[in-house]
Amino acid sequence: MKRIITLLRYFKKEEIILWSASVIGIIASFFIFDRNSIITLAASLIGVTSILLNAKGNPIGQSLMIFFSILYGYISFSFSYYGEMITYIGMTMPMAVFALVSWLRHPFKGKKTEVEVSGLAKNEIFFMFVLSAAVTALFYFILCAFNTANIIPSTLSVTTSFIAVYLTFRRSPYFSLAYAFNDAVLLVLWTLASFENIKYVSVIVCFTAFLINDIYALISWKKMEKRQMIHKKVETIS
Repeated sequence: MKRIITLLRYFKKEEIILWSASVIGIIASFFIFDRNSIITLAASLIGVTSILLNAKGNPIGQSLMIFFSILYGYISFSFSYYGEMITYIGMTMPMAVFALVSWLRHPFKGKKTEVEVSGLAKNEIFFMFVLSAAVTALFYFILCAFNTANIIPSTLSVTTSFIAVYLTFRRSPYFSLAYAFNDAVLLVLWTLASFENIKYVSVIVCFTAFLINDIYALISWKKMEKRQMIHKKVETIS
């Protein structure tokens, strides 16, 4: 009982409400539109929980992202979204491992449940965009070779995913913004898929929840960044 109370105190009231609403929406859409793919339900619940923990700067969120990437890769394969499958299993999952290591190695003031916020210099931002363009070009030809469905949004998903995982690894507050853009692209992809199979409406609901949670994560990280900066200044003065 004490552990439950401690867990509830760890999360803010609005975070509990946001997570609960997301879970209810995901489960409801599963029973309305799918009812069969337990993997889709599991991936959705793991994913939305991962985003909430990431919003707190908690490394456990990156651990959950590893599992989500595997499950989502399988779901993407089921609809011939090979770009999503390759992106998440071949890029997002390995980068989540690197991000997990990075977050564990940089706790804020030794606090294991909160990572130290970092930033990118202008030259690194330029490098990131150049690298993401190169990765996008490479994946475009790979996706074409696999006859990937909806090639344009699938390729755009690679770009937004790469920027998101890069910023996550570098502990930048804007990783959630990149994921929000990725969620928007994925909403387009799975809306197109739902025209052929209505069960994928549950995936649309999933990424709608992800989008809302990623926006919250951005707000949370900006507040966390400000708080950490104030804390560092106070320490410097004293």
